[in-house]
Amino acid sequence: MEKRKIEFSPPDICEEEISAVVDTLRSGWITTGPKTKLFEEELAKFCHTKKAVCLNSATACMELTLRVLGIGPGDEVITSAYTYSASASVICHVGATPIFIDTKEDSYEMDYVQLEEAITTRTKAIIPVDLGGVICDYEKIFEIVQRKQSLFTPSHALQALYNRIVVCADAAHSIGATYKGQRSGEIADFTSFSFHAVKNLTTAEGGAVVWKEQAGLDSEEVYRQYMLLSLHGQTKDALGKVAEGGWEYDIVAPYYKCNMTDIQASLGLVQLKRYQDILKMRRALITWYDEALSELPVKVLAHQTQEQSSSGHLYLIRVEGKSRAQCNEIMREMKRAGVATNVHYKPLPMLQAYKDLGFDILHYPNAYKQYENAISLPLHNQLTREDVQYVVAVLKKCLVN
Repeated sequence: MEKRKIEFSPPDICEEEISAVVDTLRSGWITTGPKTKLFEEELAKFCHTKKAVCLNSATACMELTLRVLGIGPGDEVITSAYTYSASASVICHVGATPIFIDTKEDSYEMDYVQLEEAITTRTKAIIPVDLGGVICDYEKIFEIVQRKQSLFTPSHALQALYNRIVVCADAAHSIGATYKGQRSGEIADFTSFSFHAVKNLTTAEGGAVVWKEQAGLDSEEVYRQYMLLSLHGQTKDALGKVAEGGWEYDIVAPYYKCNMTDIQASLGLVQLKRYQDILKMRRALITWYDEALSELPVKVLAHQTQEQSSSGHLYLIRVEGKSRAQCNEIMREMKRAGVATNVHYKPLPMLQAYKDLGFDILHYPNAYKQYENAISLPLHNQLTREDVQYVVAVLKKCLVN
């Protein structure tokens, strides 16, 4: 077997993206401007929502969503113990208390029984995580939210409009995924996407947030609040100053700085135009992996079911009967054979930042089991069917060593 070099997740960039960025650089407008606004419009159309806000990361999108909702000290926000730090760090950023839920047994999703039990009078939001691009069971989450509605007391005008716990999806992985005919972005109350370099759709760094229409919700005002929060509380951005013919502005509060630039948006516009083809290729790769791995002692994350089609962001396997140490050795052997792998993720209670907040992995046994024998295999559009076969052949060889 001839050795190949298989990268884990390089960006899918074509000449069209490069030309679009060059065009922006030559336009004289490289910060937030017409292309960012156009990207927001196109994303909203793609997600079947009225508005979209583009920022510099999904983390900023999630944090600003909590701030738009008036969530802060004294409040609790629930998320999964099995996720990347950003799902929880944004809760800490606004001064609220993070509450972690263990996964269901043999699952990457939260245990919904434990979720319901964790809701208190202080719970203001839930951040489910669409891990690997697979959309969570939001029907069940909304059922739980409705059953617990009597515990909810709003402390902000937008909270009063919902009059229940608000569901804020961490959809960093799931843009383009569908669940029961709905697309990620039109299911949860608020949905935050990531366009980081390793994501299916990339702007190098960046993210976007969209939201469902709600009776009484003024989407234009919600959009305005995001704009204020993302640009120092300034009432005009650079484009607004030019369009309105006047420099003068006000600062309504000492807010933050996390806007997207037109350089990033020009990348995103081309990526979004190509995105259905990108998804089609990723789904083909997953099918090839599923077929090739069917006889090996591994469990794989199901991306396609009768109810949903994931975005195919990560190919997650769990190696049956192996410990974390053994899986780490398998990963080292695969690297020596030219195959890059990763792990998604070390559960939050295992990380020092959250240990310091009092979390202990012993209280999250299912999350630990998911992590203990987890390996993420390469999944990106530069792979060929022969590359997939090589990855699986290398894995098989490592398993028998």
